[in-house]
Amino acid sequence: MDDKTAKIIFQPSGRRGAVPMGISVIEASRLLGADIEALCGEKKVCGKCKVRIEEGFFEKYGLESKPSHVSSWQEEEDKFIDTEDRQAGFRLGCVTKVLGDLLIFVPEESRAGKQVVSKAARDIHIEHNPAVTLYYLEVDKPTFEDPTGDYERICAQLEKQSGFKDLRIDIQTLRQLPAALRKGDWKVTVSVWMDQEVIRVRPGKFEGSYGMAIDVGTTTVAAYFCDLGTMEVIDTVFLMNPQCKYGEDVMSRITYHMMNADGLEKMSNDIIAALNSLIDQAIEGTHPPKKKVKKKKGEKDAEQWIEVPEKGKTYRRLTREDIEDITICGNTAMHHILLKLDPEHVGMAPFPPVIHHSLDIKARDLGIHINPSSYIFVLPNEAGFVGADNVGVLIAEEPYNKDEIQLIIDIGTNGELVLGNRHKLISSSCATGPALEGAQLSYGMRAAPGAMERIKIDPETHEVDYKVIGRDAWRQYSEPQEMQAKGICGSGILDLLAELYSTGIITKSGVFNKKGQKSERFRKNPDTGQNEFVLAWAAETGISKDIVITQKDVRQIQLAKGALYAGCKLMIQRMGVEGVDKVKIAGAFGTHVDREKALIMGLFPDCEIKKIESIGNAAGDGCRAALLNREKRAEANWISRNVEYIELTMEENFQQEFMRAMQLPHMTDKFPHLEGLVPAKILHQK
Repeated sequence: MDDKTAKIIFQPSGRRGAVPMGISVIEASRLLGADIEALCGEKKVCGKCKVRIEEGFFEKYGLESKPSHVSSWQEEEDKFIDTEDRQAGFRLGCVTKVLGDLLIFVPEESRAGKQVVSKAARDIHIEHNPAVTLYYLEVDKPTFEDPTGDYERICAQLEKQSGFKDLRIDIQTLRQLPAALRKGDWKVTVSVWMDQEVIRVRPGKFEGSYGMAIDVGTTTVAAYFCDLGTMEVIDTVFLMNPQCKYGEDVMSRITYHMMNADGLEKMSNDIIAALNSLIDQAIEGTHPPKKKVKKKKGEKDAEQWIEVPEKGKTYRRLTREDIEDITICGNTAMHHILLKLDPEHVGMAPFPPVIHHSLDIKARDLGIHINPSSYIFVLPNEAGFVGADNVGVLIAEEPYNKDEIQLIIDIGTNGELVLGNRHKLISSSCATGPALEGAQLSYGMRAAPGAMERIKIDPETHEVDYKVIGRDAWRQYSEPQEMQAKGICGSGILDLLAELYSTGIITKSGVFNKKGQKSERFRKNPDTGQNEFVLAWAAETGISKDIVITQKDVRQIQLAKGALYAGCKLMIQRMGVEGVDKVKIAGAFGTHVDREKALIMGLFPDCEIKKIESIGNAAGDGCRAALLNREKRAEANWISRNVEYIELTMEENFQQEFMRAMQLPHMTDKFPHLEGLVPAKILHQK
């Protein structure tokens, strides 16, 4: 190492290398591929990037690590690191600068680890009309009497069979045409895109044609691998958006772009690599699994991989080139970053996108590894903060074809709302996700093993029962050490606020009710002075600490739910209606949300429980509809320009509605459908 670089080793990942002196630990982790959570985009407000600086000389690595090899303690760290952890060497990666060689331990809760994703494809009606269709052709060989060109020869046959005129052909396909015709003895299968362009020619007869619908979320990316001929969803593959290391929300990523000259390119390259990884994952699933076996004595190489097919299972054995069409949706920021379109102005009033209309882009131009002549169809955007993902929801649910007033809530990292029917539709967005997904909460986390996903509190004793991801049995049926709880994820957060309120642990205003406490779980933290309620004792956790919900945490959840409710209320007022006929909850939250709990906490205005419906990943379903039915692409462009977008913060009474909506379930609005679900003395408290 020279005096301008330092040797860094991250454990337990083992990622290591030389990094420039003076950069932050978070920046070093990015350089070396040891991703650390940075939910707030390094604004020093989430505390999720906590790491431990190891001290000593580590002979195995020839490295000496000590506290003096990082910058001095910062005031911001006091909020997240107590005295005990400070003495143990814990620091915040966002503020700690590298000044020398370091061995850094990243605790599990700080790792950008594997998330549990609920993005299953729903069984929705889709008319079959894919953009890519196959045609088997048998053409005559050229002769001296008829020396017509290869391309003109297949065009003539396509016109004869299907009536196509003026077809064009992609240059890469044209280059493959002569060999394909002759290898197939003048019998070929031709792939035609949108009845306009030949994008693939294969020798012989083929019947399979495949595509992918990809929902690029701020936090997760889900891809639906489909048979274009039968509409079967062959596989659903997903991963965490690798851009999470630049910040949890879209504004953090826009800011990263603005603060770093190569920020946009880095983030775009990351998501393209992620899409290619999903493609490889889907293709790998069409081949038999492999296992490593030892070779016989004397054979070259000691080991080899062999296929181990499952008995009775048929494998398609596809390649990347067999994917001939892709549709993509995502919010406006994800859309722009993917395409390397400057997202800066999306984050500044009046929040204009670079483009509203859909795009057809060659896969090779984006660096996506499928049939290179194929197109990527990118769904259109509605507005700066209501993007192509919301258009996907609309073309999946089709509220514009219904008489009933529907309220569609897509709760992700950003909350998107649609209200209306066939006469009128309006949309808006609000910042809900970071708190509801675990950011900004003391023990919030993503949906991963150990996350508390369901919570119940006994109204008489205030004892807590809960279920964690990765374990079927609830706490009451388990030994303490079996739970290994690590934090609270989104569905658990929704449960928790409703349970705290309905059992009287917190009041309507969200304040801990000191007079109504019935157990030692309620206490004041001696270090922070904050009131808190223990959800899991240290003996039950995988982090050797009590997992608590603090007064500050309750406020963060109230802010998120208040923004969502206020958005719904303002849209209802704008529409001039009394209420809604149906509430549809989309996104991963929609898959796991308890309808009663959502209504109790006041996530949206009062509604009959039976009229609250979960619609799962509707954005992905709409993207899949556009993959399997080309008419949905035109429909997407039409609806994206026929929805009235309202900017909630510009509404005259937004602040007033927002403050009222922070109370549980609301300061003044009535909730007759909660009668019997919440004790009357609690529901009607002033």
